Amino acid sequence: MNSSAKVRVREDFYYEQHTQGYAENPINQSQVIEGYFYKENILKEMAIRKVNMTLCSILAFFVVGAFVSYYFAMSNEITLNTLSRQVTTLNDENSELQNQLDRLKSFNNVDNMMAQQNILQKAANVIEVPKIASTTAIATPKSLNLAVDWSIGY
Repeated sequence: MNSSAKVRVREDFYYEQHTQGYAENPINQSQVIEGYFYKENILKEMAIRKVNMTLCSILAFFVVGAFVSYYFAMSNEITLNTLSRQVTTLNDENSELQNQLDRLKSFNNVDNMMAQQNILQKAANVIEVPKIASTTAIATPKSLNLAVDWSIGY
C-alpha cells in the first residue's frame, strides 16, 4: 500500500495543477542564485525606447536635410562666383571699349569743331612754282617731342 499511496498523491497533484492552473497554485522552486537584482519595468522601458527611436529618426532626418541644404548652398555659391568672375571680365572689357569710344568721339568732336570754325580750308587753286636750283643741302631737323595722342574730353 505504500507504493499505491504515492501514486495517488501524484495523481492528485497532477489533477490539481491542470484544473486550477498555475496562477492559483504556482510551483515553488528554490532560487538557484541568491542576491538583490533590479526588477525591470518593461512598459516604461518600451516607452522610453520608442521615444528614443522617434527622436533618433527625427534627428537623422534633420541631419540629412542639413547636408542636402548645404550641398545646394555650396553649388549656388560656386555658380555665383563663376558669374561674378564673368561680370568682372565683361566690366573690364567694357571699360577698355568705352575708353576707345571716348577717344574716337573726341577726335570726331575736334574734326567737327574744325569744320564749323572753318580753320582749315581747302585750296581753291593750285599754284605751280618753278623749280629753283640749289646747291646747299637742307637738313631736316629732328623733333625732340614725342607724338602724343591729344584728345579733348567728351
